[in-house]
Amino acid sequence: MVDWHQIDTVLLDMDGTLLDLHFDSYFWQQHLPHRYAQIKSIDPLQARKSIHRQTQSIQGTLNWYCTDYWSRTLGVDVVALKKEVKHKVATRPECGNFLKALRQAGKDVVMVTNAHQDSLNLKMEITGIADKFDRLITVHEFRCPKEDPLCWQEVNNIHPFNPHRTLLIDDNLAALKSACEYGIAAVLAIFKPDSQAPVQLVGEFDAIHNFGEIMPIPASRPV
Repeated sequence: MVDWHQIDTVLLDMDGTLLDLHFDSYFWQQHLPHRYAQIKSIDPLQARKSIHRQTQSIQGTLNWYCTDYWSRTLGVDVVALKKEVKHKVATRPECGNFLKALRQAGKDVVMVTNAHQDSLNLKMEITGIADKFDRLITVHEFRCPKEDPLCWQEVNNIHPFNPHRTLLIDDNLAALKSACEYGIAAVLAIFKPDSQAPVQLVGEFDAIHNFGEIMPIPASRPV
């Protein structure tokens, strides 16, 4: 599925790719509406409908991923509420082994996430995988989400890579499409970003269930 001899740089998404999306699904669909209803003293069903309506109206935009935006909009401390359920943050199967194998294979490993810096910091603190990367990039640095092909040029400006020798792995199909439009040679989707949800339909994209399917071999060393 991956010709590692043709790949120098690996761009990796965070939520739903390296990390189980269940944390985010649970937070936005259950914990936040519940706590929002408590804090604002409103009906839980009303809180759930209000948050769902607002998230749907801006899906795919930078604000959709911005904790500052949601804290202002809802009038609650979203980061503090995320910390209440931080025990649910978890890596996906073979994540650690895959990152280690990429390092041993001599690849340039870069995380590119739509998540806000607050979310990135929290999840890196919990998982301890930050030092496995050559660079951690959140698109809030340049305010252009991965759904926009211009995002990948911004990433290239920050951390130069050859698109023709780059692999992107992401559960976000719109991000994969924009990466292809930009010219990134190899892209892979994730069949099951959320361990507690059904397999997603990935359309025309190749996809994996876990990183064990595409482990690179270590870089050859002179004898």
